[in-house]
Amino acid sequence: MKTITMVCLLLLTSILMNAQTKIAFINSATVMEQLPEAQDAQKQIDALAQQWQSDLNQLASEMQKKVDDYDKRKLIMSDKRRAEVEKELQDMDKKIVDFRNQKFGTNGEMFTKQNELMKPIQEKIFKAVKDVADEEAYDYVVDRSSSTLLLFANAKHDLTQKIIAKLIQK
Repeated sequence: MKTITMVCLLLLTSILMNAQTKIAFINSATVMEQLPEAQDAQKQIDALAQQWQSDLNQLASEMQKKVDDYDKRKLIMSDKRRAEVEKELQDMDKKIVDFRNQKFGTNGEMFTKQNELMKPIQEKIFKAVKDVADEEAYDYVVDRSSSTLLLFANAKHDLTQKIIAKLIQK
């Protein structure tokens, strides 16, 4: 019984060792650049960022004017007025920081909008990758444009153009 188990184990091991793992890669940045809906989403995100940055610059400019005015007049102000202006400046600075965090912070509107616009596109890409990988029997597909360390990749295993073709034909 022990011998049969050992033979089966050796046979199974040799079968698994002879099975070749197929690995391919894509460049998701290239895929995103080729997809019209990804380009449109990025334009919307860029337009929002530009508007919010403009608003932020305006707030900073207003604050700088008030700081300059305060610096010119602080020597002739009463202690009470100086305290009031300093409080206004602190409040204005807090408003700028809050605005920046609200729009560009970790959980800010920019992050939310990016997720809202890009998630459906990413899901579409992942589905196309899965479909191509299934059709061509790849075991793994790696994204070359991500932080994955890929030191070498043979171009014959690049599925990027096949993924783009699959996405465009839908």
